[in-house]
Amino acid sequence: MELLFIGLAVGAVVAFFIFARFNKERSRMKTSEQSVVLMDKIKSVCKFITVEGDFSEIYHYENMKEKYLSLFLGKKKAIVLVNAKAHVGFDLSKIKMDSDNQQKKIILTNFPQPELLTVETDFKYYDKREGWANPFTTSDLTDINRDAKNYIVEKIPQSGLMDQARKEALDTIILMEKIVETIGWKLDYTALTIEEKNYRKIDDPTNN
Repeated sequence: MELLFIGLAVGAVVAFFIFARFNKERSRMKTSEQSVVLMDKIKSVCKFITVEGDFSEIYHYENMKEKYLSLFLGKKKAIVLVNAKAHVGFDLSKIKMDSDNQQKKIILTNFPQPELLTVETDFKYYDKREGWANPFTTSDLTDINRDAKNYIVEKIPQSGLMDQARKEALDTIILMEKIVETIGWKLDYTALTIEEKNYRKIDDPTNN
């Protein structure tokens, strides 16, 4: 009988350690899953940080590539009304995060500067003048559309869109913090660094 009790006691101890180890492993896996879910949620929130601005500008075009030839064949000129919608946002691949599962923290170490993502344009031609032997070609129109688009792009840094996007980013970091806190974690952004300002031009005429 005594051996039976000893056996039961040993079995209970072994079962306790097995259960504790299993429970610890399950808790570790749950914590790891939580960190993955949190980082995915943060990225999905960041995806929507975009601001947009409307532009309407007059662009004056004059063919200068064939300057001397135009003296004989006539100049090509055009006045173009450019209506554009610019979208400014963030490159998600530049967001850097780590997880500290032991302390249940998401560590945000880098948040990118806003970039110009897309520019949608609409062109209307006014006062379009061709030389008597110097008509507009498809190549000319492609050049005009590209140059008119870049004319808009160059005005965006002074438009306030970039500053507005930065403010949205700060609000989003606060939103991230609240999301993380919903399951008892913390967002640590004490080591957060801001990238140098980097402005990307768009010069592809097909990217309308």
